[in-house]
Amino acid sequence: MKHLSAYKSLFTLIALLIVANVCMAQGGRTVWTEKTAKAWLKERVWANGLKLNPEQPLNVVEFAKQYEANKTGWDKVIAFLRDRNLELMAPGKYPIDGDNIFAMITEPEPKKLDSAGYEIHKNYIDLHYLIKGEEKIYTQRKGDSVAVTKPYDATKDVENYFTKGKSYTARPDAFFLFFPGELHAPGIRNDGKVKKLVIKIRAVN
Repeated sequence: MKHLSAYKSLFTLIALLIVANVCMAQGGRTVWTEKTAKAWLKERVWANGLKLNPEQPLNVVEFAKQYEANKTGWDKVIAFLRDRNLELMAPGKYPIDGDNIFAMITEPEPKKLDSAGYEIHKNYIDLHYLIKGEEKIYTQRKGDSVAVTKPYDATKDVENYFTKGKSYTARPDAFFLFFPGELHAPGIRNDGKVKKLVIKIRAVN
């Protein structure tokens, strides 16, 4: 029995060392899983009083990672959404943290999916929020083929694609998050006026 107890202690020590090494490899950050990220999202500590929720589709693991890696920046994003009277703000660009985080308010013209196309970003996370009105946002479906229509433009941090995808309805009761490499086609509608907020957040690698 003494040998069994010693083996158990040894295995426990090895397991702890493995976990510690993984954490060190992650630079001291949490090793997020789908389960732990969903629990974190549900706790809403990140929301800091904001009533809005992120809409599906959402890469909740990436959201948790990015928030943990840049809590100060994300807290500024949340404060901008929570504390500003967005309906009264004029269209324009609003700095939040220099070039790292900035907001753009627009009253865009309608776009059709076949002419708008999809886009991805490599350096920035997109937060899309409809202040007024309603629009469709398309994302790539699993298994859909894609074709590049415009190569990556580093000055605009955008590359355009053609694919099919799935549509989601954006309204003033939730916001969408798109992380680098995630295909999305926002602003799709036939008519109707909208006022929209997009916050660009530099991703942490």
